[in-house]
Amino acid sequence: MSTPSPRPSYAAVLRVPHARRTFASALVGRLSYGTVSLSVLLSVNRSTGSYAVAGTVMALFGATSVFLSPGRAALLDRYGPRRALIPMALLYAALLCALAAVCRSGEVSVPVLAVTAALAGACTPPLGPTMRAVWAGLLPDRALLQRAYSLDGVCEELLFVSGPLLVGVLIRFAPPEAGVVLSALLVTVGAVAFGTSPAVRAGSSRAEAAVRGGRPAFRALRRPVAVAAAAGLAVGAVELLVVAFAERHGLGDGAVAWTLAAMSAGSAVGGLVSGAVAWRRPARVRLRYLAAGLGLSVAATGLAPAVFVSAVACVGLFVAPLLTTAYLIVDESVSASHRIRAGAWVNTAVNAGGSTGAAAAGLLMAHVPLALCFTAAGALAVTTALMPTRRAAPHSAEPAPDALVVTPSR
Repeated sequence: MSTPSPRPSYAAVLRVPHARRTFASALVGRLSYGTVSLSVLLSVNRSTGSYAVAGTVMALFGATSVFLSPGRAALLDRYGPRRALIPMALLYAALLCALAAVCRSGEVSVPVLAVTAALAGACTPPLGPTMRAVWAGLLPDRALLQRAYSLDGVCEELLFVSGPLLVGVLIRFAPPEAGVVLSALLVTVGAVAFGTSPAVRAGSSRAEAAVRGGRPAFRALRRPVAVAAAAGLAVGAVELLVVAFAERHGLGDGAVAWTLAAMSAGSAVGGLVSGAVAWRRPARVRLRYLAAGLGLSVAATGLAPAVFVSAVACVGLFVAPLLTTAYLIVDESVSASHRIRAGAWVNTAVNAGGSTGAAAAGLLMAHVPLALCFTAAGALAVTTALMPTRRAAPHSAEPAPDALVVTPSR
């Protein structure tokens, strides 16, 4: 356990017993999420010769992964990561290998591809929410927990940037199915090492000994989940709008890559700075300001073509701090026995919002000017900032005497 510190640092987070091993193994497994989408897309497209089939298969994979995430997280809350996470990860990895084998076979059946991809997505292990629940158990010091969540969010951002790059290097020497198998290997190694780490074993033992009563205070989660969904929608729309902006101004695909990289870099910087600040205002108030800042920066981006890349980077500055703050609010709003599921709702909201934002932006661009599309994408985030703030209800059933007693942070 950590000792409260007046000025805790990111290094102090990693000095907590078992933190480095547990976090490193979770990151190895989560790198799979950065490599799998591009690998599956390329594999299906090459095996069928159809972008339509590849898009449909990816949509099924993504839909079952995102929308069934709270259900999978509920299994981990009930049985603990030690008993539920590893079997889930092994099944997921086996289905990815089966998908790669179907793609490599001479005769490819589209229905078989679709069903296999959907089943694989349904088994995606929720390593991110589980790692955040472990952080909350390891760090009773709220300042340290804020830094841990910020560090976690920044590293996750980097994984989703580096994953496609790793696949790009791999397919120079091997077929794209190798990327699918690599994804299976990463999640297997990461999940097994994570699930057998001392920090996870200790947390699972406490959870199994706990009396699980009551229901999670989901009413208290409405605001962070709504803000996360609006943030996902805004970012998903911006990613597509950046492509359209570059095309209309003759900037080329290279400009798109650099612009989106600038947004990721902005998010990483924002997350690290936000995690290091000793905030005076509670997390629920900060979430309102961050949602407003994100929305206004997205809306202003379409009006600043001369500094477009810098404007998109400014959008990124709000993303990681906003999500960190949402996770902290979730952590204070539920008992330890519901922590993974509650965090998964935020993940689901972000991912579903991202898909919806891209689809909505594509439809909107056909009817309104590009600048107005940016304004519309930002408006929803600003609207969620105006939602009334609800104080967290006290936990109805704390699991055990040594369970974490929580108060706000990401």
